[in-house]
Amino acid sequence: MTTEQRPNGERTAPRLAEITTANFEAALAVRVRPDQEHAVEPVVQSLAEAYLHPGVAWPRLIVDGDRPVGFLMAFFDIDWFGDGSVRRSGLWRLNIDAGEQGRGYGRFAVEAVAAEIRRRGGDRLHVTWHPGPTGPGAFYLGLGFRRTGETSGDQPVGVLELGARAGAGVGVG
Repeated sequence: MTTEQRPNGERTAPRLAEITTANFEAALAVRVRPDQEHAVEPVVQSLAEAYLHPGVAWPRLIVDGDRPVGFLMAFFDIDWFGDGSVRRSGLWRLNIDAGEQGRGYGRFAVEAVAAEIRRRGGDRLHVTWHPGPTGPGAFYLGLGFRRTGETSGDQPVGVLELGARAGAGVGVG
């Protein structure tokens, strides 16, 4: 994980910040690489969807020091099939800024969502992704997600078994 070093030598670690009026513009400025834009919705759409689903959506800015490096939106306890038979929690959106990719912020985001799901009593993290060579499938599978065999629209569904320890790393129980 990359950390930022301040001029005084102090190191910072990434953290999640609630979206507020103070950081709203910074959240909107998060942009993935142009070749990834087809695979994830822009932050503005995620924030609109969060507004429409306030009891479910959990939007957060990913910040390292004072620098916004990404955005995530999780979902908690949704009625997956719309019939009351299955409730799931997981990662709805993950946007790591184009200039910040490859520094561990995506892994940090997944770990943070996993910790929040554990805190809420869950033991599985679900995700869907845009299929194809430019989609994030290899990233999620590399973190230990396994395909469920389901699709949501045209996107594969993956699940990560979390285990019981809230402080554990991704997929470690």
